[in-house]
Amino acid sequence: MDIQRPHRRRVLSLLGGAAAVGVSGRAFAQTDSSRAEPPKPAQIVVNHSGGSMGSAMRKAFFNGFEKKYGIRVVETSPVDFGKLRAMVDSGNVEWDLTEIGGQDAIRASKMNLLDKIDPKVVDRSKYPPTAQNPHVFASSVYTTIIGYRTDVFKGGTHPKSWADWWDVKKFPGARSMRNHPTDNLEFALIADGVPKDKVYPIDFDRAFKKLDQIKPHVTAWWSTGQQPAQLLLDKEVVLATGWNGRFYDVIKKGGPIEIEWNEGALKQGSFAIPRGAKNPYWANKMLAELAIPQQQAVYASELGYPGLNLESLNFVDAKVKPYLPTAYLDKQFWISDEWYAENGTKAAELWNAWMLKKA
Repeated sequence: MDIQRPHRRRVLSLLGGAAAVGVSGRAFAQTDSSRAEPPKPAQIVVNHSGGSMGSAMRKAFFNGFEKKYGIRVVETSPVDFGKLRAMVDSGNVEWDLTEIGGQDAIRASKMNLLDKIDPKVVDRSKYPPTAQNPHVFASSVYTTIIGYRTDVFKGGTHPKSWADWWDVKKFPGARSMRNHPTDNLEFALIADGVPKDKVYPIDFDRAFKKLDQIKPHVTAWWSTGQQPAQLLLDKEVVLATGWNGRFYDVIKKGGPIEIEWNEGALKQGSFAIPRGAKNPYWANKMLAELAIPQQQAVYASELGYPGLNLESLNFVDAKVKPYLPTAYLDKQFWISDEWYAENGTKAAELWNAWMLKKA
């Protein structure tokens, strides 16, 4: 068979065509890749509680996100479950990401108000199993613990358990507790000998019977987060239950207060993506930013409320680490949002009735 050699022009034409195919192949791959990542919006909207928390989130997460992606982060507040529900039901969702309380997060998940978090975008492999809800991102953790005046309880002589807290003879002095069933019901049962991992379901009768014993020694029932630390500073009480971040804020300013972490009641701060959000991919990207351990360390140093990427402790200043609840997880217990979602109304009714009784 006589095979003719192609003319030079023909060869060049073929080569040019191959090159064109190669170029267009790369271009197609780039186009296909860009389709996998939606176009960048001018902004995303993050709804949260505001105040010092908002300032800390701006420093730790939002500024970096804006610099990294060129997308402005618009902040709104306050957190509002009713508004979240109305937005989703109407199909007019203003928020791309919103903070949400523990019990509300459970309700929202059951009511199909939230998008699933994309595990391909948000890495939670270093998070505890309790903090890997498919619809809810655990952004931080805080705890209710014992705060005490160091000039009254010197050299480790302070109460170190809830049984000690109830022992007013060994540990005398005015006390302050939160005017709320959450934490107090659990503390009462633990003081009465219930192991902290066996608190739920709560035995109301047993808990309130134990609370009857401590009620005469509680001189102030607090309702806002800043009150316990202020009561201690003003010497109105010598012992107070309170949120670790509020005590930490006073301690880092030199206040005569310290913390006992044993048997603290842990809770997580949470964020979620509303179903129907305009920019769900970029909301997931923001959650990914919130999961970076180095950035969580910045946030923890500001407020004392660390993230739940346990590697973040490796990036926290040695002076700050002793004031973070994640350094003491094994000593504490988690408040059950699931139990309160089912029983919270009854608990509140019983608590309010109990508060009206004379000590």
